[in-house]
Amino acid sequence: MKHLPVLYQEIIHALRPHASGRYVDGTVGAGGHARGILEACAPDGELLGLDLDPQALALARETLAPFGARAHLVQASYTSLPEQMKRLGWEAVDGIVLDLGLSSMQLDTPERGFSFQHDAPLDMRFSPLNPTSAATLVNTLDEDELADILYRYGEESDGRRIARAIVHARPLQTTRQLAEAIEKVIPRRKGIHPATRTFQALRIAVNEELASVAEALPKAVTALRSGGRLAVISFHSLEDRIVKDFFREQSRDLVNPPYTPIYAEERKAVLKEINRKPITPSDEEIEANPRARSAKLRIAEKL
Repeated sequence: MKHLPVLYQEIIHALRPHASGRYVDGTVGAGGHARGILEACAPDGELLGLDLDPQALALARETLAPFGARAHLVQASYTSLPEQMKRLGWEAVDGIVLDLGLSSMQLDTPERGFSFQHDAPLDMRFSPLNPTSAATLVNTLDEDELADILYRYGEESDGRRIARAIVHARPLQTTRQLAEAIEKVIPRRKGIHPATRTFQALRIAVNEELASVAEALPKAVTALRSGGRLAVISFHSLEDRIVKDFFREQSRDLVNPPYTPIYAEERKAVLKEINRKPITPSDEEIEANPRARSAKLRIAEKL
């Protein structure tokens, strides 16, 4: 499948790339958004592209090869942004984009184990350097721990039954084995495969996705220069809630913070929300790329 960067025009409009600007794509993927940013900040703007996935970085290097030394690509998490900027000698940047979650490329590579549509090893790691795979979790956690993951990260109401079925069916080494164990105890729901939420929950847990988002947002704001913008695309409610709450909190003046002494320092707002309601894909984009349908874009500007 051809890589289609989600909300492409909206990201370029949000970040307003300009000549001599410096930008970060913290989830560079195949390089779709990064290419647009580099084109718009010609002739001398630069971009730092980060991704945990070496397969994605290989594609990004091909995509961004025409930009030469203006593109800096590193296999690393966006949580390491301060260290990566220091390595380049960058003190601040003009714009940052984070396109969270799973990419089409990862989903369409059966051997990565992200999809129950193909029989493959239970992997689900964004980075091969991650010592914990989905197989590690399903075969070592106890029933309570598994149920907690399924409820917390998959919002799976049948998490307890599924966790019990997983423990009973162990060892599970492939996506097909896991999906079949779930199908035995959970009926198909309104066209949604009963394993959908379980696979989502395991993927989030394996890659510590929600914790990474929460850790990265303050670092991203610190990295921005005044007037710089942070644009975040999320694909499910758990991610979007973290981004929304952070943007709201950072865009308010804090006067007499609760549960602190009266002499505690008051805090001025550091962000301005550009859009209070998330931007979503057009009907035309969803028709061209159905996986974009759940995308939500939130943009904030540093004061």
